[in-house]
Amino acid sequence: MNPILIFLSLILVSGKTGDAWSAHPRYPAILIFGDSGVDTGNNNFITTIAKSNHYPYGRNFPNGTATGRFSNGLLVPDFLASYSGIKEVVPPYLDPSLSENELRTGVSFGSAGSGFDELTAQSSWALSMSVQVQLFKNYKEDLVNAVGKEEANKIVSGALVMISAGANDIFFNFYNSPARRSQFNITGYHDFLLQKQESFIEELYDLGCRVFGVTDMAPLGCVPIQITVKNSKGRRCLEDMNAETQMYNSKLKNMIQTLQTKFLGSSITYAGTYIPMMDMINNQQKYGFVETNKGCCGTGFTENGPSCNASTPVCSNPSEYMFWDAVHPSETAYRSIAKTMFRQLLESN
Repeated sequence: MNPILIFLSLILVSGKTGDAWSAHPRYPAILIFGDSGVDTGNNNFITTIAKSNHYPYGRNFPNGTATGRFSNGLLVPDFLASYSGIKEVVPPYLDPSLSENELRTGVSFGSAGSGFDELTAQSSWALSMSVQVQLFKNYKEDLVNAVGKEEANKIVSGALVMISAGANDIFFNFYNSPARRSQFNITGYHDFLLQKQESFIEELYDLGCRVFGVTDMAPLGCVPIQITVKNSKGRRCLEDMNAETQMYNSKLKNMIQTLQTKFLGSSITYAGTYIPMMDMINNQQKYGFVETNKGCCGTGFTENGPSCNASTPVCSNPSEYMFWDAVHPSETAYRSIAKTMFRQLLESN
């Protein structure tokens, strides 16, 4: 292994972002697309039921600010931006106070409630993935106006583009509603989503993006609200759902390998979340967790978004919980996932 990669990995293991590469960012910018796992506040600025700009969200964010992130603190995009030496937090593109420097170094277009299936975003009035592409086109125009066309193209082509979506599609349109079950079995719906994702990556490639990190599907059968809905005895992970998730991830990995050869001059990394999250569940003491099958907010069984609010009790130490609410990981879990992703990006690029 390259000595530089070993050095960076050791710093990450220690839990520090380090200054060794912060003076020379690995990427000129970071651009984020997806759902609530990567929404750093865009939903604050649209009409939607999927909001988290209220206490206790952001409890462990600097100054205890509820930014619209669906967690008690930072998200994976923030950690990746920090580890890459770009900046400490990734702002939402829709923030009207966005500075020119923030434009230069990247933003999130993510929207809680979004997915590759257009029906998904419609159910919560979120920004669909297709709308996020339109916002990216607007971003490029803003960037050109700020730094000129040549520099803007250079920033976009060198930027780390993270894509993280699909879970809402499965939850909202297949497992918990009949929206798509009349048209597809689970295998067919997986293929439908993967086709949508391939088209999404291709559109971004045609718009000048070249460096991609595509996240796989987390273990959906271990999400607390799913365990509750399915009334799992002993609050155990739903093995059949996890098996189907692994099927999807296997197809996604194959698709990424194909796209890597199809899109010349690109780098497309399969960024795994399934394995690190299962390791947290199976080896919780290793991560300092005392609870992995319910969230810190409220009972931890169903609360999320509007139902996790200022009147909802929260656990005393969120860092001991893998999940912050019944759907979204805690900052501690996100940090660990981001470290794994960053190592994968280092090894891939």
